[in-house]
Amino acid sequence: MGSDVILSVENVSKLYRLGTVGTGTFGGDVQRFWKTKILGQEDPFLKVGQTNDRTSKEKADFVWALKDINFEVKRGEVLGIIGKNGAGKSTLLKLLSRITSPTTGSIKSAGRMASLLEVGTGFHPELTGRENIYLNGAILGMTKKEIQSKFDEIVEFSGCELYIDTPTKRYSSGMTVRLGFAVAAFLDPEILVVDEVLAVGDAEFQKKAIGKMKEVSETSGRTVLFVSHNMTSISQLCTRAILIGNGMIQDNGDVSKVLTTYMKNNSINIGYLYNHTNWKQLQFAHLTNQIEIDSVVINSEKLVFEQHEKINFTIKVVNVSNENRILDRISLTIKNINDEVVLTSHLSSLKLSIEKQSFYYVKNLTLAISNLISGDYYCNIWIGGGDLLNYGDDYYSVDNVLYFTVRNNNIYKWYNSWGQITVDNIHYNPS
Repeated sequence: MGSDVILSVENVSKLYRLGTVGTGTFGGDVQRFWKTKILGQEDPFLKVGQTNDRTSKEKADFVWALKDINFEVKRGEVLGIIGKNGAGKSTLLKLLSRITSPTTGSIKSAGRMASLLEVGTGFHPELTGRENIYLNGAILGMTKKEIQSKFDEIVEFSGCELYIDTPTKRYSSGMTVRLGFAVAAFLDPEILVVDEVLAVGDAEFQKKAIGKMKEVSETSGRTVLFVSHNMTSISQLCTRAILIGNGMIQDNGDVSKVLTTYMKNNSINIGYLYNHTNWKQLQFAHLTNQIEIDSVVINSEKLVFEQHEKINFTIKVVNVSNENRILDRISLTIKNINDEVVLTSHLSSLKLSIEKQSFYYVKNLTLAISNLISGDYYCNIWIGGGDLLNYGDDYYSVDNVLYFTVRNNNIYKWYNSWGQITVDNIHYNPS
């Protein structure tokens, strides 16, 4: 490893046997031990080519939870690890934390590592909060004096002062996470590993935890590995991101680039066209499906827009019922790459009469996008009948379609912390 590299992962793979633990026979177990532990050879019971694909229906005895993982983490870097459930994120963190060993490959790290992977990680349920703080500090290699110097900060941050001398088995999951994170963050690890477990905490604690991780990396120069499904937290906290899918790294680099790849991989429809025939529509209980959205096109194949431009939508709807219907309302919601709603615009009182079993084109729906900052966006589109204020019929909706990009040519730099929408400058009239 280079002098500025604190963690190195080289050709790491992890294979699990499904069902029974072991080879199934005593002789097989002895053969595996002899080959892998004594001779240092590959496990003779491995199967070639299987990957961690949850959608696969192939029956197999073994599965590669991770396959050929390679990356390095520099000192002071905040690395976000994202991916769908079952992609291999938690398995990777368990390998990095030495909870389990890789089947192949090597992991090299420099410095102490503190991990918070599950609620109550490293806590003994019969010990009090106070005792568990000292136990965890000792495991990290800290002296009693070092732990004492941080003790008050840990307890204050966790908000568990009243229960610090109560056995942790009586803590709620939120209290356990609070204390566990405080211990991991304040006992001066060189590498802090945090899984999605923070989602168990309330909003106030999550905000404190994100702030603490920023402080740990920026002021103390320590390294943070952060797994989360909250894309906003990833974009705000991390300096780099890794996308894992089916046990393999699918993208690695700039956070916004990796988030874009992640959103694209998790959306069936990417591009200027939405078409009913290639989209798996989510059916909601309140949708009547009397009129359906057959297709939507934006600006004839254009995907990149300048700030001053407008987007024109053409929606093709079909009345699938056996009666004439009135289309009254169209709603358009725009979401950013973090899957956050940026704005919603309604067009109501259309009074478009659509004959039974027929198609109709709603053309030239225009949205001024001069108020969107640069970035990648998606659309949700919904149609309905009746009065919006009186909650008329909801006919149909589609989500995460019509991917497009806005380029910002402002003469000054816009910071993401200012928001997703720009407005006119403040005007002052002294009279």
